Amino acid sequence: MTHEEAWKHQLGVTSCPLGPLVYLGSGCDTMRRVVRQSKFRHVFGQAVKNDQCYDDIRVSRVTWDSSFCAVNPRFVAIIIEASGGGAFLVLPLHKTGRIDKSYPTVCGHTGPVLDIDWCPHNDQVIASGSEDCTVMVWQIPENGLTLSLTEPVVILEGHSKRVGIVAWHPTARNVLLSAGCDNTIIIWNVGTGEALLNLDDIHSDMIYNVSWNRNGSLICTASKDKKVRVIDPRKQEIVAEKEKAHEGARPMRAIFLADGNVFTTGFSRMSERQLALWNPKNMEEPIALHEMDTSNGVLLPFYDPDTSIIYLCGKGDSSIRYFEITDESPYVHYLNTFSSKEPQRGMGYMPKRGLDVNKCEIARFFKLHERKCEPIIMTVPRKDDLYPDTAGPEAALEAEEWFEGRNADPLLISLKHGYIPGKNRDLKVVKKNILDSKPTANKKCDLISVPKKTADTASVQNEAKLDEILKEIKSIKDTICNQDERISKLEQQMAKIAA
Repeated sequence: MTHEEAWKHQLGVTSCPLGPLVYLGSGCDTMRRVVRQSKFRHVFGQAVKNDQCYDDIRVSRVTWDSSFCAVNPRFVAIIIEASGGGAFLVLPLHKTGRIDKSYPTVCGHTGPVLDIDWCPHNDQVIASGSEDCTVMVWQIPENGLTLSLTEPVVILEGHSKRVGIVAWHPTARNVLLSAGCDNTIIIWNVGTGEALLNLDDIHSDMIYNVSWNRNGSLICTASKDKKVRVIDPRKQEIVAEKEKAHEGARPMRAIFLADGNVFTTGFSRMSERQLALWNPKNMEEPIALHEMDTSNGVLLPFYDPDTSIIYLCGKGDSSIRYFEITDESPYVHYLNTFSSKEPQRGMGYMPKRGLDVNKCEIARFFKLHERKCEPIIMTVPRKDDLYPDTAGPEAALEAEEWFEGRNADPLLISLKHGYIPGKNRDLKVVKKNILDSKPTANKKCDLISVPKKTADTASVQNEAKLDEILKEIKSIKDTICNQDERISKLEQQMAKIAA
């Protein structure tokens, strides 16, 4: 009997819609069930019909606790099984139904892909981390792939072991974070292909996850050493730290909330799944702690800063639980659970601007089964004040400004009439002349300084332009070659029919 079931039995309750028991931090040891008013009390989850799913997809089987799926208002990307390397699918959202086995993939990695993340400022740019120790950044054509993509825009090399985490900066253009099994976090300027920050002496054990705060000035991490750390990446300093945030041995997760607090999921010493809320200014005791159940799947948290709702999707579970975070006790309020029959292999989470506001949709998940991807839509039966202004696709800062020490909140857009995707500019990578780089004697100092423009900039830009033209010529040649093969096959078929 689980902890919660024992309490239900003691109270003589056969079922309780109010969800898990709550421990209130700061010395209070009472258990409470709370009924409260909330406009999200009646959030309703519903899976779409079969013909709106993406079918016959060989979802990756690698034993890595990432979500395996990333979505934005244009595309859904799914890490898949691939022979002889690593690959992922990128499908336009409308490309539902059965996906042909010959459908083109993104397949430039030489080892399995472990994590993918869409750029928040360009819906055609996606980053991938792989067992081959590299990070690759890809430009997806506006209408999706017609040929398999093997050439990334840039390859970022710097990790000595597999790269399991990639995460774009929320407000600065072309800033990408990666974390590897070498216990190192690298922050890249994708626009120049350079590693500008290297946090290699902060973690002594495997990093389970990394999360940026709302303006991208801090990151928080959960690690195998059971510590949750809040880090200032530009100063390369730990701002706050909690040992044994969760005492269990299984993987934890830690994410920043909009108010600066940190939300974690993990396991108790008795292997019960837990969630907790922390104030980084005082991490002695959690603000709140919930004990949930004894399932062993890692809880992946997805957070909506506009509604302050956290959705918890357990790997191997068949449910999504959701909670509202408020500044009144008990701080983490259980709302409801969406359950289905099939367990989830992974989960994608749509940014707010990709939702259908006319249908009162407040969240959309893309649940990975063994052979398909099933959208799940969360709606609220009311129209008013559901959609405050939300983070838009424009970057608030350039990469150089952030590396120089500036911060900026996300630039917000109105969802009053929904969001219409605009034209994305191509990602251009201008590699710096290696002779202009300073020697890296004082690593911490030099990594954070941004190289100044030099007299060679024009020639570097010309080289980049030439590379671009050569790539385009190669792409056109490949297309012509494919068309020639197709014409030849069709002519053979015609000859057979005529005979």
